[in-house]
Amino acid sequence: MTADAKLAELKLELPPAPKPAGVYKPVVLCGNMAYVSGHGPLNSDGTLTTGRVGDSLDQQAGYDAARQTGLAILATLRANLGSLNRVKRIVKALGMVNCTSDFEQHPAVINGFSELMAQVFGDDAGVGARSAVGMGSLPGNIPVEVEVIFEIE
Repeated sequence: MTADAKLAELKLELPPAPKPAGVYKPVVLCGNMAYVSGHGPLNSDGTLTTGRVGDSLDQQAGYDAARQTGLAILATLRANLGSLNRVKRIVKALGMVNCTSDFEQHPAVINGFSELMAQVFGDDAGVGARSAVGMGSLPGNIPVEVEVIFEIE
C-alpha cells in the first residue's frame, strides 16, 4: 500500500504545511535526500500545541504532540514532493522534548512521531536512526520539535 493510500486508510488529517518562522526553508531537496527542518505540533486549525512536559503537560500529552508534529512534517513533505509516495525511507530523526530537568522519558514522547511514521511508511521504511533528547526550552514553548532526513525517489 502506498503512503498516500495509508494516510487515507488511517483517516489522518494533515494540518496546513507550516510556513517558516525564520530565515530557513522547511525542506531542502538535495539529490535523493529531503532534509526537513525542525517542526512543531501544528494543529489543523493552524495553532501550535504549547506546554512543557513534566510541568503543564504529562508524558501522554507529549506523545500526542510528537504525533501531531509528525503530521506537520508529512504536510510539508506532501507540499514539497507532490506525494508522500516519493518517500523511500526515513534515514534519521532528531526529536527534542521541552521538559523539566527531572523528566527522563524523552524516547517515549518521541515515539509519538516514530510510531506514526511506521504506520504511514511501514515498519522498515518508516523506522530510521533516531535521537530523542530533552531541552530546557523550545521556540514558542512548544513541547516537541522534530527534524528528519528522508531518502526520496
